[in-house]
Amino acid sequence: MNGHGQSDRFVVPANPPDKAAAAEVGEERERTKGNTAGETRPGRSAGPGVSSELGRVREVAQRDKDARFTALLHHVSVSRLRWACWAISPKAAPGVDQVTWRACGQDLEANLRGLHQRVQQGRYRASPSRRAYIPKADGRQRPLGIATLEDKIVQRAVAEVLNAIYEVDFLGFSCGFRPRRNPHNALDALVTGITRKRVNWVLDADICDFFGQLDRDWLRKFPGRRIADKRVLRLIGKWLAAGVVEDGEWTRCDQGSPQGASVSPLLANVYLHYVFDLWAGWWRRKHAHGDVIMVRFADDFIAGFEHEDDARRFLDELRGRFATFGLELHPGKTRLIEFGRRAARDRAARGEPKPETFAFLGFTHICAAPKNGRFWIRRKTGSKRMRAKLTAVKDQLRRRRYLPIPEQGKWLASVVRGHQAYYGVPGNYRAVHAFRTQVTRHWHQALRRRSQRGRKLTWVRMNRIVTRWLPPARITHPFPEARFAATHPR
Repeated sequence: MNGHGQSDRFVVPANPPDKAAAAEVGEERERTKGNTAGETRPGRSAGPGVSSELGRVREVAQRDKDARFTALLHHVSVSRLRWACWAISPKAAPGVDQVTWRACGQDLEANLRGLHQRVQQGRYRASPSRRAYIPKADGRQRPLGIATLEDKIVQRAVAEVLNAIYEVDFLGFSCGFRPRRNPHNALDALVTGITRKRVNWVLDADICDFFGQLDRDWLRKFPGRRIADKRVLRLIGKWLAAGVVEDGEWTRCDQGSPQGASVSPLLANVYLHYVFDLWAGWWRRKHAHGDVIMVRFADDFIAGFEHEDDARRFLDELRGRFATFGLELHPGKTRLIEFGRRAARDRAARGEPKPETFAFLGFTHICAAPKNGRFWIRRKTGSKRMRAKLTAVKDQLRRRRYLPIPEQGKWLASVVRGHQAYYGVPGNYRAVHAFRTQVTRHWHQALRRRSQRGRKLTWVRMNRIVTRWLPPARITHPFPEARFAATHPR
């Protein structure tokens, strides 16, 4: 399983520890105590006794923002490689060597020690990524680069070491692909910011083919501002230069970072930290004449402005900033819209229709005013996401049509629970209930088509089956401002 074509055979333990719980994120808030200052917690991402030295790295990074770390590779220990291996999903797709998580051999410890030795001695070689495609909600295909199991292990271990430094540097409005942060942290921060600040204009921005357009020269330079260990920088260079294999043919990649590689999210955050986050924070302090809020999740970000002039100037200067670093805002997905507590009233006074909506992280955000007149932001499941998920459910039901009803019911129950766990936010009950209703309809059709006898399946009996197996629609999240205040106390 190495770059020389040899296969190091692993055996992966069956009971990896649980992942750490999600932590807090916020706009214009101080970091909550313990978020970055303490030692890395033992658990699935680190392991008992693995990370006390990383606590010291974190302390130095926090104390000296200009410090460059000359010795980091020794933190990529056998223990860290072992826990990185456990963190990989057993269902993860194999790379070019076709080695799966469950079929990786018999001698885990010996192979981990061999891998550790090759990494420390500079003999480790990165394998090319296997090109795969997944459908997007708009019908296009998203290219992925699937690394080998060995590369995933090393990338995860190195990313954990680098996170000890960059988690101190990253700004609060950066939420994507960071330890103990999730999309709902970004969604909470966005709603809280628009509600509490004087936001009247929203910039809904999207970067064209972000992972594919990253400039390799800058992608190598930016980590060097904090990392002086040439061995770590060489590892990053090896992963970037490994290329991809598609239909059995190797292709050299001169730009971008493989979307799907374990280290790519960290590199992407480092890139945007220097290209966007620091610049946007500086622009807000130096040029804004009113309130400005920002929330970024990976390459999707939302900026809110009090004044239209600020919003338009920011957008114009942002285009120039991105062009310097090889990035471009998507012309069809980047919009400046009137949105906020005054938007509906001001537009009505001008004889214009209701404020436009915008999509962020799977939700459509809507200016709403309940009967008591208090402004709030209603969020509902994005129509594209809903249609794509229901299409996938219908396709899977067609394949599982002849399985016993209990097996189908258990699988559909997990689908409905997972949907509610993400989309069950206050104000979105109708959409959550509609998803369950449509799943029920597709299930009924699939059962009726199993045989001639199945056509006699009445809705009375079907409702009993649904009641037995599918959980009822419910809201699973608190109000965003309440959770934001709880996770970010002043």
